[in-house]
Amino acid sequence: MALVIGSPSPERRARPRLWMVFAAVGVAGFVLTLAGLSFVRVYDDQLIRQTESELIAQGAVVAEVYRSRLREVAGVEDYGRVRTARWPFPIPDDKRLKPILPSLKASDAPLPPDEAPEPSRIPAEPHAREAGASMGPLLEKVRATTLAGIRVVDTEGVVVGSSSAEALGVSLADRLEVQKALRGEPASVLRRRYAEPEDTPLASLSRDTGIRVSVALPVLEGNRVWGAVVLARTPMTFAKAVYADRWNLTATGLVLLGAVALMSLAAAALVGRPVRALVKQTRAIAASAPSGFEPVARPVVAELAELSEALAGMATALRDRNQYIRSFAANVSHEFKTPLASIQGAVELLRDSADAMSPEQRARFLANIDADARRLTRLVQRLLELARADSMTATPARVALAPLLEALAARARVEGVAEVQVAPGPAGLEVALPAEVLDDVLWQLVTNARQHGGEGVRVALAVEADGTGPVRVVVRDDGRGISESNRARIFDAFFTTARERGGTGLGLTISQSMLRAFGAGLELLPSRAEGSGAAFAVVAAPAPVAQRK
Repeated sequence: MALVIGSPSPERRARPRLWMVFAAVGVAGFVLTLAGLSFVRVYDDQLIRQTESELIAQGAVVAEVYRSRLREVAGVEDYGRVRTARWPFPIPDDKRLKPILPSLKASDAPLPPDEAPEPSRIPAEPHAREAGASMGPLLEKVRATTLAGIRVVDTEGVVVGSSSAEALGVSLADRLEVQKALRGEPASVLRRRYAEPEDTPLASLSRDTGIRVSVALPVLEGNRVWGAVVLARTPMTFAKAVYADRWNLTATGLVLLGAVALMSLAAAALVGRPVRALVKQTRAIAASAPSGFEPVARPVVAELAELSEALAGMATALRDRNQYIRSFAANVSHEFKTPLASIQGAVELLRDSADAMSPEQRARFLANIDADARRLTRLVQRLLELARADSMTATPARVALAPLLEALAARARVEGVAEVQVAPGPAGLEVALPAEVLDDVLWQLVTNARQHGGEGVRVALAVEADGTGPVRVVVRDDGRGISESNRARIFDAFFTTARERGGTGLGLTISQSMLRAFGAGLELLPSRAEGSGAAFAVVAAPAPVAQRK
């Protein structure tokens, strides 16, 4: 009897594999984490650029005020230095708008800290110093409101106006942003700053706590540079920005929590529900409930669907095996009961009436006991052979057909079993069966032909192969054949029409079990005509070409 476990269902739906589910969950978690990190980075960039934009706007106003006051004081056209950097400002005859856009980002390498500058070795230009001094009160008021440090330098980088009085007279000419501004090019840079006591761990998550934004704008009059305005300020800390935007961030966090909850529910639906259904199915199998023999409906995941089908197949196979064992036990009991009853009856008669019996009667009873004991011995032997056939483990093997069939025919002639003729077959053809298994099965068919066909029966062996499908070894005799009523039961265990001649009805059953272990089979072929003999076919796969010698 075959155990078919885990056979695929007729309709296979496309389902995600388990690794796909876990990969999707992992990717989603990675994306959420990356989105969070990107959010912090983007937020850093936004804070820095917002500060830069504010400083550019303030600087543009301060530069225009300083230019106006310097024009009143200087009043000369050749004042200052010629602008060498034309971008992004237009030339005098170009009236197109070219705004200064923020360009800093959190990933820019910061310059050294904005330490206290040294006093200038050269004095400030008098006109610039006069115009800058008049702007001192204005710059202080602007600083009190915007918290930005503002300094105005002349064409040599000397501070002539500042939001802090102690910064007057120092030189900023060595700073990169000031140098660019004095050439006529606006410049924005990041500079490191020293940590302050109020910096919090939350603020340290963002880069804005360790840097300052420094912006330098040129003061232009036509195509000449009259000085520069330098502004610096620390961006808003991450903690303050989060607090200021707490409601939007809370809403975003709730959305992310909802997304995680939906992912968890999806994972539970994809994996948790089918697993619970599998547990229920196994319990139903243990209780022999009908629901245990059906696969789980809509398991979603492919591996779980295969597991459920395998469990259902295993349950069906175990149920069929159980029924087979019960039927087999009943048949064995029946087969043993008849000879045992006969032996028991004969022993009782001999015990009670042995003295009154004639020697011929005692010999007849003893012969009956001997025959029944021999029958029991044959039954036990055949049952052992059937058990070995059912538990046989298939191993890769091959056998050449032509030599085996010739040897079988010679053996039948020597032992006087039957006249066996072998029809020529394809040269060198091999099948994937052990030689002893194929020899045992064919010998069983030959001896069956002699047992059921009578004396003088002739057996023909032929090989049928088309090179694409399985190989069929046909065993055909010219005996009495098999009646239609017996054909349906010919492979049933213990069914025989030659019980009086010692038949056990297990020969074909054992042959089927041995062949089944190697993926082969035994078939009863249709009769050509009434009384034209019986024909069986051993169906086996051809040996792979790579294995043939």
